[in-house]
Amino acid sequence: MEQTKEIAALLHLIDDPDDEVYSQVSEKIISLGKEIIPNLEHLWETTADEYTQERIEMLIHSLHFRDLQMDLKAWANDKEHDLFTGALLISRYQYPDLNLLTYYQELEKMRRNVWLELNSFLTSLEKVNVLNNILFNYYKIKGTEINYSHPDDFLVHKLVEAKKGNAIPIGILILSMASLLDINLYMINIPRQFILAYFDDDPENNTGTEFPPEHIQFYMDGASGQIFSHKDVETYFKRISVPPTPSYFKALNNKRIIQRMLEEYAKCFDNEKNAYKKNDLLSLAAQLNESDE
Repeated sequence: MEQTKEIAALLHLIDDPDDEVYSQVSEKIISLGKEIIPNLEHLWETTADEYTQERIEMLIHSLHFRDLQMDLKAWANDKEHDLFTGALLISRYQYPDLNLLTYYQELEKMRRNVWLELNSFLTSLEKVNVLNNILFNYYKIKGTEINYSHPDDFLVHKLVEAKKGNAIPIGILILSMASLLDINLYMINIPRQFILAYFDDDPENNTGTEFPPEHIQFYMDGASGQIFSHKDVETYFKRISVPPTPSYFKALNNKRIIQRMLEEYAKCFDNEKNAYKKNDLLSLAAQLNESDE
């Protein structure tokens, strides 16, 4: 952004010790939009005072965050709200300059490798096994335990780059591939797990009240691709002393999956220094609720 007298005056006031003055200055700077970020970055590079640098960093963060809020709102209001896109938007919280096109291209390469191995004579289980084989054996994707001290393990772009992540981004990658390949995998709401289920028809028709749900053929672990039976799932519910009620076996829509991702990712910043990040991410999750109203 061109350095006008007004902008120069605003930047000069960033280090003002009066909190009220700084509050007004920061609001005005943020209202100018992300075009002012290069000016702020130049100021940061030419400022020796650490306190002023911290203020500049927070202003840049606030500008990126406002941009992300608008993009996530647009995604949620789009009738498609593509799952892979939603996950990449979450990556942009920590990596605001992410080039999304790069990851769409990688997803398409993965999709094509699976598609070449599929044919109309395969059973549903065989199709899922082909998908698993390409992701876990050909691409060597490795699942990790949920660890809130490793925030990058929650991000789908890091999974695509490093072929390593926890059940959340791996499950989202599997679901994204399945959607492109017309494989009926969906995420369900089993407690404390990121579990996918293969539905033999439209999951909207899954209105049964009995266990096992009649429209689910089998289950799949999001981190490893391991296949589970109804008996395995029933055993899990007995182990955690929770009855397998119908609500746990309904397919979650993409907004709910991204909302859950945000809520889990927020736990990575559960300390005083990063409290603002936790609040940001939870506010994005709440924003997805508002988009349903």
